[in-house]
Amino acid sequence: MFVAQELRKKNIAEYLLYMWQMEDTIRAFGCSLSRIRREYIDRFDYTDEQKEDEADWFGNLITMMNSEGCREHGHLQINKVTLQQLEELHAQLLASTKFPFYNAEYYKVLPFIVELRNRGANKEENEIETCFNSLYGVMLLRLQKKDISPSTQHAMKEITTFIGMLSDYYHKDKEEPLEL
Repeated sequence: MFVAQELRKKNIAEYLLYMWQMEDTIRAFGCSLSRIRREYIDRFDYTDEQKEDEADWFGNLITMMNSEGCREHGHLQINKVTLQQLEELHAQLLASTKFPFYNAEYYKVLPFIVELRNRGANKEENEIETCFNSLYGVMLLRLQKKDISPSTQHAMKEITTFIGMLSDYYHKDKEEPLEL
């Protein structure tokens, strides 16, 4: 909860990836709040009150996952909405002539997106979702200490730059709406 709150304020892309990781963490603990409390939350140097707040947050996520049917796989509606907001902003930025650097970065990363989409199971997913799925997949590979090919590393570097730019525009738009 505490990490999520900070990331949401600072970097919406990192927030979304973190939330996907929390969904998987909940699944790894069998959607059991008592296991999450005992085996995960208790490992952190939190006060008792902070541990309770964190447990409440996880409890709410578990409830949402159960009610939204994403206990086994998929994403919470709150995370889907965040992704959709990023997709909509992406489309608006591309349609505007006021953001040439964003457009240039998009066309620089587009070949990687097309290649990744063609390799993936869901060829119908949008470009921003492809980017996030790729970033998340590489993050999981790194956590598992698996090798990542140089070409994949290069693609992820470019995608990270692009998504970072989108994230920056998202926060600027939230502070003061962009003139699109």
